[in-house]
Amino acid sequence: MSAAIAASENGANVIVLEKAPESEKGGNTTYTHGSIRFAYNGVEDLKEIMPDLTPEEIESTDFGTYSEEEYFDDMCRLTDYRTNPELASLLTSQSFETMKWLVSHKVRFVPIYGRQAFKVDGKFKFWGGMIAESAGGGPGLVEALHEEAKKLGVQILFNAMATELIHDDEGVHGVIFKQNGKTTEVRAKAVILASGGFHANQEMRTRYLGPKWDLAHARGSRFNTGEGINIALKIGAMPYGNWSGAHSVGGDRYLPDHTEGFQRLSYPFGIMVNTEGKRFVDEGADFRNYTYAKYGKLILEQPGQAAWQVFDQKVARLLRDEYKVKQVTKVKANTLEELAEKMEGIDTEGFLNEVKRYNAAVRKDIPFNPNIKDGRCTEGLEVRKSNWANTIDEGPFEAYGVTCGITFTFGGLKINTEAEVQDLLSQSIPGLYATGELVGGLFYFNYPGGAGLMAGSVFGKIAGENAARFVKQHEPLKLT
Repeated sequence: MSAAIAASENGANVIVLEKAPESEKGGNTTYTHGSIRFAYNGVEDLKEIMPDLTPEEIESTDFGTYSEEEYFDDMCRLTDYRTNPELASLLTSQSFETMKWLVSHKVRFVPIYGRQAFKVDGKFKFWGGMIAESAGGGPGLVEALHEEAKKLGVQILFNAMATELIHDDEGVHGVIFKQNGKTTEVRAKAVILASGGFHANQEMRTRYLGPKWDLAHARGSRFNTGEGINIALKIGAMPYGNWSGAHSVGGDRYLPDHTEGFQRLSYPFGIMVNTEGKRFVDEGADFRNYTYAKYGKLILEQPGQAAWQVFDQKVARLLRDEYKVKQVTKVKANTLEELAEKMEGIDTEGFLNEVKRYNAAVRKDIPFNPNIKDGRCTEGLEVRKSNWANTIDEGPFEAYGVTCGITFTFGGLKINTEAEVQDLLSQSIPGLYATGELVGGLFYFNYPGGAGLMAGSVFGKIAGENAARFVKQHEPLKLT
């Protein structure tokens, strides 16, 4: 929708082909909280993005800063420095201006008090570089963009699945699509692919990500099954990026696919054990924003593709709202022994021994602080906990059953800084652009939370602007 709006405001006549019915429009965006990561230099910048901020909110909140350099460093650090530097630089340098552009198109943003800030000494303090979400979450963002697109005259066709690109040696000239069972074609001077990756396609997941990925729970849209990527590859587009990688999180063990409320992301404040009762991951390696998208894969690799998150009463107040919903795989008990008996599939003795070893290893002399990487760690364990290590010894105790959920895939098409799709000779395919999750090269192994919506917005805007420019350049001369 960012691409459609940008193309329309730059003079193009735009049709959007939405594979889903209208009730499920918006792809993965609809399933997000609307959290979006952008660079900002303080409160004055944030007033431009969130003009509804009250003096009381500003006074009671430490928003901090998040520079373009920090954002770029996070992109590099979390991807083991494999991110395409040109694309990552565009994402980070254009993030604030793109946020202002979204605001100019009636998208409203609010602070994420509930999930990104803890109150310390009477003041909210944000952590992890992300402070805003769209009003109404992902659905609110989708609705706002659709309303703006309609006002600009964008035509949206629902239940319309693209099946083939119309192309020849001169480039792309339109799309063949199937709507309500009928095959149709639409001729166009430019096409923008923005149809997500292949997270909802079990065959493609297993082919590219590897064994067991067909067993992962599919989060988000059930319509992201890879057609956009495949129709581009069919005409010679360059595959690019981390094709064996995906955004994968820990979430409820038994919730069905494509169900909201799946995530369970307060693991930094407890421990996570597999069915053998053993810890297998450093729960406090970094802020949740910087680890949650890779820990799902580690859960998938455990016996039975399952794990348990365990908390005691010292930290129960810190658990996110998703732990309080009705549909949750949860057990609670006054003693650890009783808890272990209730944890399905757990090796009771192994679990109790693991908790005993873990409790003995916690550095109790280091103060606990959820707002910073506090250095409160364990010592002497094979699997270290680097921050936020608290003993599990104050009942009642709570345990949550989790498995792996796949959100989106990292591999896709190669684009340049103009969002033009590249062919196998690394030359632009005339008239073909791409944005969003089907763009490869940005994310490898991991992902900073909120960067996906920002990437879709930044490169959507770029794709729309350049597609409109391409159309104008190829308009036939009008004789007067």
